[in-house]
Amino acid sequence: MNTQQLVARLTALGGPHRLNILALLNTEGRLHVSEIARRMGMSRALLYMHLTKLEEAGFVSGQLELAPDGKSMKYFEIRPFEIVINADYVSQVVANSAEEPETPTPA
Repeated sequence: MNTQQLVARLTALGGPHRLNILALLNTEGRLHVSEIARRMGMSRALLYMHLTKLEEAGFVSGQLELAPDGKSMKYFEIRPFEIVINADYVSQVVANSAEEPETPTPA
């Protein structure tokens, strides 16, 4: 893991909505987007923004499936993860990142 990846993972956890989504998926298991939105009391557009951040950080995975009526349905489930962070780990990530060539940031 490098510094950018660590920051992305921590940022993905940096809000109560995303933590609540993770808790819901952890306790309820795999759910359809509309069901998550209903239980969270938020629009699907806002939910998708949060799910995208969680998916990019590796906390959830989404699968698109076809319902018997031909409708496209997206389901999300939690991916197993554990976060242990301490000063030694942060120092290790920063040191590893210093050894990697910098990736240009798109304009």
